[in-house]
Amino acid sequence: MSQDQLKSKPRGIKKYLPQTLFLRSLLILIIPILLLQIISTFIFFDRHWSKMTSRLAYAVAGEIKLITVLIEEHEDPTLINEYASQYLSFLITQDQGKTLETETQKPHRTFGWEAMIKSTLIAELEKAIEEPFVVDVDFQQKWIEVRVQTKTGITNIVLPQRRLFSSTTYIFLLWVYGASIILLVIAVLFMRNQVRPIHRLALAAERFGKGRTVKQFKIEGSKEVRQAGQAFLDMKTRIKRQISQRTDMLAGVSHDLRTPITRLKLQIAMLGDSPDIYEMKKDLAEMEQMIEGYLNFVRGQGKEKSRYVKVSDLLNEVTLAAKRQGCEMILEINEINVSAFVRPTALKRCFANIIGNAAKFAESIWVTLEHNGYDEILVKIEDNGPGISEEKFDEVFRPFYRIEESRNKDTGGIGLGMPIAMDIIHAHGGEIWLEKSQDHGGLKVNITLPV
Repeated sequence: MSQDQLKSKPRGIKKYLPQTLFLRSLLILIIPILLLQIISTFIFFDRHWSKMTSRLAYAVAGEIKLITVLIEEHEDPTLINEYASQYLSFLITQDQGKTLETETQKPHRTFGWEAMIKSTLIAELEKAIEEPFVVDVDFQQKWIEVRVQTKTGITNIVLPQRRLFSSTTYIFLLWVYGASIILLVIAVLFMRNQVRPIHRLALAAERFGKGRTVKQFKIEGSKEVRQAGQAFLDMKTRIKRQISQRTDMLAGVSHDLRTPITRLKLQIAMLGDSPDIYEMKKDLAEMEQMIEGYLNFVRGQGKEKSRYVKVSDLLNEVTLAAKRQGCEMILEINEINVSAFVRPTALKRCFANIIGNAAKFAESIWVTLEHNGYDEILVKIEDNGPGISEEKFDEVFRPFYRIEESRNKDTGGIGLGMPIAMDIIHAHGGEIWLEKSQDHGGLKVNITLPV
């Protein structure tokens, strides 16, 4: 996947979803558990708890109706009060001669279970008794008071909360939600252990793609992740072996060719000076240049070690060298003083190749260093030369491709400057592309590097 694909913003509902594998896995775990809890809680309240509360309220309402009837029929309700306290856990008192006005039954602003119990009890009392009544519920004190208007006055009945509420409700919900939280925590820990190897593999692949040394990468995780890790290590070994074989082969070819070229140069030097000898020396110099270019191309960055350096310092050195050769350089650092983990000599060579190409066809060159995001810098190299057509923007990065078709070394190299520059930038995990310079009319080379 390219950098543009990684940085592209998701659209639609995807932009609200987590972007990492770990968070998406958590979402897959949490949503079913959450739905299960909601459904089970709804079914419990609808089928069990509400019906159980209604039946308890129905029984209490019937008992209150029976007590009020008995109190009205007996002049001395003392025995009734004792039996109600002993067998029903009711505390009964009478306010003789008082009346219960209907306006005293005011809306009680309660919420949750307290409101549900009160409304259920009121509904059952309305079915059981015809006299006015008032219900007060106090969950903090764990009691419920029912005041009923009778012929002799007001009968106050205080009953414990447990007559209308079962503690199994708390226990059930605590068990359900507590067990879900414990299982979710265990699942999160297991998921982290499964995602961590994938994250380490991604970091190792990114580090290797930037040309950095990958150390202490251990194959771990599930079978599929271990297979991916092993495939990465095999790929890393093959790439390094291929690069080493390519470099060694070209180094050997270069060494073998330099020996006869050196002998030819010695033999030509002994022949004296003539127009033919001059052309032969010129051909031998061009052959040496070509062989050196081939070797540099396949060698890449060689065995140079990466280290943290300031890109602004590298650009200063390259532009100063170009100025000494008579090229007009305009450098804009924009107070950017960040360090990047790069191979300094290789990166300087990349900048020098690009600036050298521009200097052959332009009078002035502008080099600009900017931030291209939080973890990336952008280097722009523009000139006021004739530029090239957009159709050839990709062609110039092909090895041995020259816009100037002749093989005269005075008008150009051998077509390896831009391929070497691209190889160096890609080895550092960056990108390089060409554009037409809108400000100066020539060519614009854009280079991004991670920091």
